[in-house]
Amino acid sequence: MRVSSRSGGVRGAGTCAVIVVAATLVAGCSAEKVVGQATATADSFAPSSDNRDPSLRIPGVVVTEIAPGQQHVRPNQRVAYPSIPPVGGPHDAQWAACTGVVYAKALRTENAVHALEHGAVWIAYDPARVSAQDQATLSAKVTDRQYTLMSPIPDMDHPISLQSWGHQLTVDDAADGRIDQFIVALRENPYTTPEVGATCSSPLFDRTDPPPYDPTPPGPDAVPMSGIR
Repeated sequence: MRVSSRSGGVRGAGTCAVIVVAATLVAGCSAEKVVGQATATADSFAPSSDNRDPSLRIPGVVVTEIAPGQQHVRPNQRVAYPSIPPVGGPHDAQWAACTGVVYAKALRTENAVHALEHGAVWIAYDPARVSAQDQATLSAKVTDRQYTLMSPIPDMDHPISLQSWGHQLTVDDAADGRIDQFIVALRENPYTTPEVGATCSSPLFDRTDPPPYDPTPPGPDAVPMSGIR
């Protein structure tokens, strides 16, 4: 299933448990809840032992429960992710470098998801709907910032989409203050990251010409979210 805040954004099949935070509720998942309001400054969204997931106070954040310990797939395999961009699930054994890398080309999603497992925040954008100026604004939030990465994805449902493991926020404007809140709340968050302390350095991953994004729907041989067949 595909979760989207706009009508007609549900594709494919699958199950999920979703919390929609201060956003329009969407149909088809087992658990939904509206909570919280954002505060004025991003710094107040830093996680702590008393507030393990501050993103729950960010309007529009969608939380999907995804079990840790997801299986690795081969470089020639695809995963039937229920959303594009995905927020977790089976993934390639090689993670996309997430040491503050701004990719000029669209990434293979299976590599990007592995970076999320390490605690990265991934900013994806539709290059046809995000201006060069707004791309520069987003790039400044990522460049040389550990546990972040940014890449284009053509024909997304929204102009800009932020992902961490099991979390997603879609926005229309690069100046939206919720972007910084999301990054502060979830980048290398020890309470939401499946592999705490895992590195984002990936020397063998090609930053200039990475494994390409495949825009076609996954075929019947794709690995389901439940794991390798």
